[in-house]
Amino acid sequence: MNAGNEGLLARFHAGIDEIDAEAWDRLRRDDNPFVAHAFLRALERDGCIRPQWGWQAHHLGLYQGRQLVAAAPLYLKTNSHGEYVFDFSWADAWERAGGNYYPKLLNAVPYSPVIGPRLLAGSAASAPQLRQQLVTAMRSEAGRLGLSSLHADFLEEAELGAFAADPAPHPWLARSDVQFHWHNQGYPHFPAFLATLAHKKRKNILRERAQVADSGLHIEWRDGSNLDAREWHQVHGLYLHTFATKGNRATLSEAFFRELGTLSLGVQLALAWLDDEIVAMALFLRSQRVLYGRYWGSLVMQPGLHFELCYYRGIEYAIAQKLERFEPGAQGEHKLARGFLPARTASRHYLFNMDFHTAVGHALEREHAMLDAYAGELREHSPYAERGQRQP
Repeated sequence: MNAGNEGLLARFHAGIDEIDAEAWDRLRRDDNPFVAHAFLRALERDGCIRPQWGWQAHHLGLYQGRQLVAAAPLYLKTNSHGEYVFDFSWADAWERAGGNYYPKLLNAVPYSPVIGPRLLAGSAASAPQLRQQLVTAMRSEAGRLGLSSLHADFLEEAELGAFAADPAPHPWLARSDVQFHWHNQGYPHFPAFLATLAHKKRKNILRERAQVADSGLHIEWRDGSNLDAREWHQVHGLYLHTFATKGNRATLSEAFFRELGTLSLGVQLALAWLDDEIVAMALFLRSQRVLYGRYWGSLVMQPGLHFELCYYRGIEYAIAQKLERFEPGAQGEHKLARGFLPARTASRHYLFNMDFHTAVGHALEREHAMLDAYAGELREHSPYAERGQRQP
């Protein structure tokens, strides 16, 4: 579909390969790996994005002549799996009322509950206007297709104004959630970080690390580019095992994992070895400023191992690399006791039916008040000895 918008042309693409990789990546304000053309292409090429799993690429590009000037990762969704902003109750309510909630349009990164850019418009002075035009173009497309709704998940703060500025018949709905992030205060090493924690928290971390150290497992940190085919096969098997034990479907293929190791996306792994077998792993991606924890798997029931691989090794790496922040993944109050502090996420939602929009809006007002109270309570239980001085 082509649509004029103040001299710009909006085009919707059924695959990321239809968009020039260099032109797409020039629109990223930083090196966030999850909106890299290579990452999104790997998801599509390696079978992780497929219609039978509820995903159909519908990426948006804004063009000035032949030049791509703004873009957004966009998908037609026939379910709500792999999004981590849970709207199952909305779908149920709308369908019980006789409507069709699916398909819907989603501006997000598949399977990645990571805060980051969703409206790619570079960093020039025109970026705010271009982001707003992306929002308007997405909404117009969802309306043209007769969809129930349009959703944008895990947005950066700088993007929120684009949704407020959209000249829509009614305002976008705002939703929030809580994650837990670790912030580097310029620590020279892990013991310096530990020294800032309350005594009880520090003692518990030392005990957990000692359990792993005494377990007989060999723990190492590896760059993803250095793993061979056999090691990637074992890592992917651990990922599959995690999903199988929880009764969930694993959507990321071994080909995707192996391709991650060949791309310049900062893939890192914490591995636990027993003899010559990898028996547990945590996989991370990184940018120049942030480490992102993504996938975990283990074949052994070793106390403290999950915390060691997923959190403590990540903190050590972030300190050594002088990264600003470590985001270990969605949810998990247990992270608070290990130095991770609550951080709010933001999403925006547009429901075309006004009555439905109003009902969900009232529900979100109640939800937002409960989240405010929850986040406030979490801050009162800061793990740091000097509470308040270590808040982001």
